Amino acid sequence: MKGIKSFDWIFYLLIVLILTIGVVAIFSITYHTDRQTLAISQLVYAIVGLILLVVFSFLDYRALTSASTVLYVVGIILLLVVLFLGRSILGSTRWIDIGFFRFQPSEIFKIILILTLASYLSKKEVFKVKDFVIYIFLVSLPTALVLFQPDLGTALVYLVIGTVLFLACRAREVYILIGTVIVAILLPVFWAFALKDYQRERLLTFLDPSRDPFGSGYNVLQSTISVGSGGLWGRGLGHGTQSQLNFLPIQHSDFIFAVIAEELGFVGAGVLLVLILLLLVRILGISAKSRDALGRYIAFGVAAMIIFQVLINVGMNIGLMPVTGIPLPLVSHGGSSLFTTLISLGVVGSIYLRHKKITFE
Repeated sequence: MKGIKSFDWIFYLLIVLILTIGVVAIFSITYHTDRQTLAISQLVYAIVGLILLVVFSFLDYRALTSASTVLYVVGIILLLVVLFLGRSILGSTRWIDIGFFRFQPSEIFKIILILTLASYLSKKEVFKVKDFVIYIFLVSLPTALVLFQPDLGTALVYLVIGTVLFLACRAREVYILIGTVIVAILLPVFWAFALKDYQRERLLTFLDPSRDPFGSGYNVLQSTISVGSGGLWGRGLGHGTQSQLNFLPIQHSDFIFAVIAEELGFVGAGVLLVLILLLLVRILGISAKSRDALGRYIAFGVAAMIIFQVLINVGMNIGLMPVTGIPLPLVSHGGSSLFTTLISLGVVGSIYLRHKKITFE
């Protein structure tokens, strides 16, 4: 079967290795507790996600983008449903509870936004003022809805995806300038009216974690202690004092990188980051190989989404970024986030499979 050779096996191997590190880390921090269901659920999510990865690799990405308008409308409706019927956890309303699974529409909308923007840009040979306004609307609408949840982290992901894809389409400099001016004007408004009090406090704590060490600065301080205590080789799986004694908050999600750094050390954390870097290089390579602008934009958008989330998550774990609740792709616990990332990577795999003619014999 010649078709089997058409797969980028290194691409899929990197995904499996990163997934494995995440599942092992979650098993490690829950093994001696009554939260072992978190590890079991993550393993189930990983298996289902890998199936989705393969399925979307075989689906033609061009067929997906042809339905991007419908997907966008459905996604917006789901974001609206969340605001009125969603389940609130820790002060945020982000989930729709369907019994056996808590579905987070804002996560799935990441890939919907990438497909929608890539499809829109790939059809524009000349970018006009009308096109620019429509593009701004496509990005701003879901961003505003997510801010109402409130979910600053996901809103920032949307903005980064929109900005990177817009820059990738090489639009005229005047539009880039206009966009920059709009952002500069809206920043004070955003700070005063769009952010909740606790979100502003998080940003201020980022600038000075010691200003409230037992309140808003607690998470950052405990995370940096965890990372530093791991040393070169780490304390060993299941032996991290910060994570095992519950000094480190939200260990299985927001601060899972700190768990890995504490238990596997600088070497283990470094291996994880190298694997993620190699995966990103692979994605960008697939973008360059794409047969059309559509494929290039999609792959570039997926790379931007993953890069930004990794930078923010790792950054907040080591005190270089504010805490925003952005998960570490393929590693943090959560079905919606994991499914979104694996579906996105499956679409990238579809682009690779179709960059040349495939024959099955």
